[in-house]
Amino acid sequence: MNKKTLLLAIVLGVIFLGSGGVLLVQHFAKPQSRTVEIVQDNTVLYTFRYPVEGEQTFRITAKDGGWNDVTVKDGSICISAADCPDQTCVGMGVLTSESLPIVCLPHKLVIRFGGES
Repeated sequence: MNKKTLLLAIVLGVIFLGSGGVLLVQHFAKPQSRTVEIVQDNTVLYTFRYPVEGEQTFRITAKDGGWNDVTVKDGSICISAADCPDQTCVGMGVLTSESLPIVCLPHKLVIRFGGES
């Protein structure tokens, strides 16, 4: 193995280990905030205390007529259904990290941890 190959292997190893560490910290980090906000077009539509109480599903309609169903259940919140073409927001699962909100770009909808309340 020549020096360039060895150096490349070391650099790639450091990048992979660093990325894995960041992902683990994001996944297991406990939210510091005490509220969850649902924001659309930079307007806060709803604010919930965290962990979210009760069990309900409600629909948020976008200006273009599109919609997202938001489900609150077992202390968590997620987008359970949407009419957007890629369904990325549904696939994001429940809100667990302050650094990774749930986002639906076509409907300009964000579910995130908010400030202290």
